[in-house]
Amino acid sequence: MALIFGIGYAGIIFEKSLAFNKSGVRLLMAVSLWAVRSIGAPSTDIAVSELTNASAEVSEIVFFLLGAMTIVEIIDSHQGFKLVTDSITTRKPRTLLWVIGLVTFFLSSVLDNLTSTIAMVSLLRKLVPPSEFRKLLGAVVVIAANAGGVWTPIGDVTTTMLWIHGQISTLQTMKDLFVPSAVALAVPLALMSLTSEFNGYGQDSSNVMASEKMAPGGLLVFFVGIGALIFVPVFKALTGLPPFMGILLGLGVLWILTDAIHYGESEKQKLKVPQALSRIETQGVLFFLGILLSVSSLEAAGILRELANYLDAHIPSSEVIACVIGVVSAIIDNVPLVAATMGMYDLTSFPQDSQFWQLIAYCASTGGSMLVIGSAAGVVFMGMEKVDFFWYLRKVSGFAFAGYVAGIAAYLAIHNLPISQPTTVAQVPFLSGS
Repeated sequence: MALIFGIGYAGIIFEKSLAFNKSGVRLLMAVSLWAVRSIGAPSTDIAVSELTNASAEVSEIVFFLLGAMTIVEIIDSHQGFKLVTDSITTRKPRTLLWVIGLVTFFLSSVLDNLTSTIAMVSLLRKLVPPSEFRKLLGAVVVIAANAGGVWTPIGDVTTTMLWIHGQISTLQTMKDLFVPSAVALAVPLALMSLTSEFNGYGQDSSNVMASEKMAPGGLLVFFVGIGALIFVPVFKALTGLPPFMGILLGLGVLWILTDAIHYGESEKQKLKVPQALSRIETQGVLFFLGILLSVSSLEAAGILRELANYLDAHIPSSEVIACVIGVVSAIIDNVPLVAATMGMYDLTSFPQDSQFWQLIAYCASTGGSMLVIGSAAGVVFMGMEKVDFFWYLRKVSGFAFAGYVAGIAAYLAIHNLPISQPTTVAQVPFLSGS
């Protein structure tokens, strides 16, 4: 299984040279891995049960992805993002770099990094014409989305997992991880803004929506659509249901709303949900599906658990283990890695809000930025902007790694200095407790 995974991984890396589509490679790899798992399992029933459980978890993410992409596409078709792009008047490359990074950083702390990436890359398409500059800004979105998702329990799926299972609490996470997360973004932005890569980029780029007018009801669709995305974590907190149910609720509301706005207008069919569904990047969704199914097969076979046990046996420092897991998460999806770590260590070994769990939350999230296939945000960006593995490795990975290391250094420095932090927000219902 490890060999098949390695061959499939190489197929994605050398996609352009082999002329194979990465989505097809991922789907073939996923089915092959599960076929081998079925043959090697104690019984077929066990393998089928494992696949059923994995499919349930994967389906939640795929449904969420489809819903979020459709909502963003509906807003886009109504030129709703014009409201945002018109407010971003700067065309200076370095200024735009920081604006996009900071907006994504705070947006992903309220939404999740996956939704934030979809929304921001869609916005970039309306703000900047297709170019190397837009790809670099898209890469900034990936780094910012992964960094911004660290310091709130609802910003990243791994942070949410640790929060739900009691390894971290809301208030302490926000207090202790905000500065490292901000550093993990600020360092790459500062380094990128100093390089020659941005010289000449964006100087002549104009708002590609400048000549477009907002469609009828576009303003209402924009606010309802963004509200639907923001409401997802609230829905989860109120009902306990998984996030994909919240996103489907928002999609249903937006569906009815657009049908009502454009009732009887046959020429406005492209503004309705059925047409939006035909325009979303389904190829990217299938690529994401293949990744999740492939990694889940490795988890079912115990390969990821063996990796975690190896780290535990050969690396005595828990902080170093957390940092290594972050590096590994750039190659393998961070969700099963964190799940395996949670299975290895309980709250008696490391109590709630210990440095180990907080570093796991930070490293697993920001470590995925080092490779384009290391995080959900990167995979979505890869599909939407048709970015290949080596472009990201050459142009972005070094900056992401520098931010990753700087964030860890900031975290360790803060926890070795007698700094008193305010706790006045502890009385806010959502922020109190775990």
